[in-house]
Parts: sequence; C-alpha cells; structure tokens
Amino acid sequence: MKSRIQSFAHAFAGLQAAFKTQPNLRIHLVATLLAVGFSIYLELETFEWIFVFSAVALVWIAELLNTAIEGLCDLYSTDFNPKIKFIKDVAAGAVLLTAIYAVCVACFIFIPKITELWTPI
Repeated sequence: MKSRIQSFAHAFAGLQAAFKTQPNLRIHLVATLLAVGFSIYLELETFEWIFVFSAVALVWIAELLNTAIEGLCDLYSTDFNPKIKFIKDVAAGAVLLTAIYAVCVACFIFIPKITELWTPI
C-alpha cells in the first residue's frame, strides 16, 4: 500500500515540476478554466461535458507526454541532431492536433449555445 501512495506522490511531483517549467501548461490551465467556466455558465448536458472534459484531458496528456519526450531527447543530447528534431517536432505536432480538436469541440458545443443566448425570442 505504501508503494501505491508513493507512486501517486511521484505523479503529483511530476505534474508540479512540469507546471513550474512549462509555460504552455499555464496557457492550458487558463484555457481549461475558461472551458469549465463556459460549461458551467451554459449549463451543458452530460454528453457535452464528456466531450469538453475529454478534449481538455487529451490536450493535457499530449502536453505532458511532449514534455517528457523533449526531456528525454535533451538528456540524450543538447546538440542539434536531425533525428531528435524530428522526434520533438512529431511530439509537438501531437499537441497541436489535440489543441485543434479541443477548439473544434468548443466551437461545436459553445457557439450554438451562445447564439441561442443572443437570439431574440
């Protein structure tokens, strides 16, 4: 049981370290808070919450994996290496795709609801 608790402590330490060192995670935090705030304000249905939550989670997961991959690459070599550049670019591309997905989910869910608020009855 102690090792299970310790594994959670290591995971939280990793999140804290990533948050302190990665400016993009602070941007993701602001976007997450905005998404949750809009979701609460617009009173999303359960299935809509699932899409918003999944999109947010995917972006965070991709960013954390990208951070880990970049860290491993930098541990291997800080000199320019075209293979390392390729690895880092692909990992960054994964983050970009998840962010685009999250924006699309937000547009599909939030725009119709916001339009309803502004449409005269």
